[in-house]
Amino acid sequence: MRKLLPVVLLGLVIFFAWKYFENKSIQRDRLEESTDLIQKQIKNVGKLVVTEGNFAQVFSYNDSKKFYLDVFSARKKALIIVNADVTVAYDLSKLQTRVNPETKTVTITYIPEEEISINPNIQYYDVTQDYLNQFEAKDYNKIQERIKKSLMGKIEQSSLKSNAKNRLISELQKIYILTNSMGWTLEYNGNEITSPDAMDVLKF
Repeated sequence: MRKLLPVVLLGLVIFFAWKYFENKSIQRDRLEESTDLIQKQIKNVGKLVVTEGNFAQVFSYNDSKKFYLDVFSARKKALIIVNADVTVAYDLSKLQTRVNPETKTVTITYIPEEEISINPNIQYYDVTQDYLNQFEAKDYNKIQERIKKSLMGKIEQSSLKSNAKNRLISELQKIYILTNSMGWTLEYNGNEITSPDAMDVLKF
């Protein structure tokens, strides 16, 4: 009986050791599966978030040149009507994250800036020009620059950029929901995100 006891104890030690390492292996496999799933889902979130708007504006262009000691002048002018389609977008394919399986933490390390695209439809009316002062390429370039500058000012005063940011936050909230449902932690800019609403005050 005494000779059998060490054999039984050794068998128990081997059994519990085997179960211990088996559980460790299962936990490690689950962690790797969770990490892969989170990384794939974050990539799926990486789509283009777009807000669109339309702006209409009327410009007048006047230019005058003096000749012969300012005795004669040559003028050119035009009435310009602009209808512009504007898009504000975040290309989330450029979103950068860092996944730490050991601490079960996903850190957003970079959020791309918004991309503003302006596509103006420019129409010229009431175009008049003297022989000595006609429209040239530089005039059209000057007009386009003026139009672009004016439209950028309108975009800044409108709700387009704030709407685009709200769309961005709604996409980032999907990452929080995913990580939270799997028992992971989401961080950005050194702060832990504890709820979807916490993203509303994020500074990008």
